[in-house]
Parts: sequence; structure tokens; C-alpha cells
Amino acid sequence: MLRIVLMQFVTTAVLACIVGLLAGVPGFCSALLGGVCCAVPNGLFALRLYTSARKPGGANPMSFFIGEFVKIATTIALIGAVVWLYHDLNWPAFIVSFIAVLKSYIILLFRHRS
Repeated sequence: MLRIVLMQFVTTAVLACIVGLLAGVPGFCSALLGGVCCAVPNGLFALRLYTSARKPGGANPMSFFIGEFVKIATTIALIGAVVWLYHDLNWPAFIVSFIAVLKSYIILLFRHRS
């Protein structure tokens, strides 16, 4: 899980820099916020799974479902906060960054361990 979350933050940074070069500061901020809206809830979810797995008795399925619900609610809240508070939002940069970070785990699927 740590590798996936790390990959999401790296994807956020790289994509924000690329979009920043193409669309300026509002594009950079929009892409950065789009990636953060996806990566932060996933990081919190991974932390919750890690801590519940380390407890005596291990993780249970209910812990997973509660964590997933909190992740979705946090994602929606972060997107709502960005839309409400950041008035120069570049929608294409925000959405592309969010989707790219959401799907960045695919890169790790194609890496082979030696």
C-alpha cells in the first residue's frame, strides 16, 4: 500500500509540474489539488488498514468497509472544498490530474520484481 500511495504523490507532483508549464500557475494549482484530493484519502485509508492489521486479532472486514467509506467521504469533502474555495480552478487540469493519480497504481502492476 505504501508504494501505491507514494506513486500517487509522485504522479501528483510530476503532473502538476507538467500542467504548470503548459497552463501557468492556476493550472499547476488545479492539477496539484486534483492529485491531493485523490492521494490524501488513499494515504489515510492505507494508514488505517496498516494500524488495524497490527492490532491483536488482526484486521476484520468491517474495518475495511468503514475505512473505504471514510476514504470516499474524505474525497468528496476535499473536492467540495477545492471547488468552493479555489476560484481560479482549471477544470481540465483538476479532472485529468485526479483521474491520472487515481489510476497510477497501474504503473506498479506492470513492474516486475527481480
